[in-house]
Amino acid sequence: MSEPHAARIPLGPDVLVIRDRYETLSIANDVLIGIWFVMGSILFFSEATTTTATALFVVGSVQMLIRPVIRLSRRLHLRRRGYSDADSGQDF
Repeated sequence: MSEPHAARIPLGPDVLVIRDRYETLSIANDVLIGIWFVMGSILFFSEATTTTATALFVVGSVQMLIRPVIRLSRRLHLRRRGYSDADSGQDF
C-alpha cells in the first residue's frame, strides 16, 4: 500500500521512504522517554537511588526536546527535496 504523503526517492533498486524513517525515529525516541521516566519513578522509592532517578528524569526531559527536532528535521529534509508542507503530510 502506497502512502500518499511519503517522499519516495529512488536509490538504484531501492526506494527511500522519508516519512517512515523519521516516524520510526520519533517512535523509538518516545519509547525511550517512557522507559527513562518509568525507571526514574521506580528509583524514587529508595533514597539511595534518588540521584540516579533524577538523572533519568533529566535524560527523559532532554529527549522530549529531541522530539520537535526530529519533526523539524523531517520537514526541512522534505523541503530540500522539493516537497511542500502539503506534500509532507501531518506530523506523526
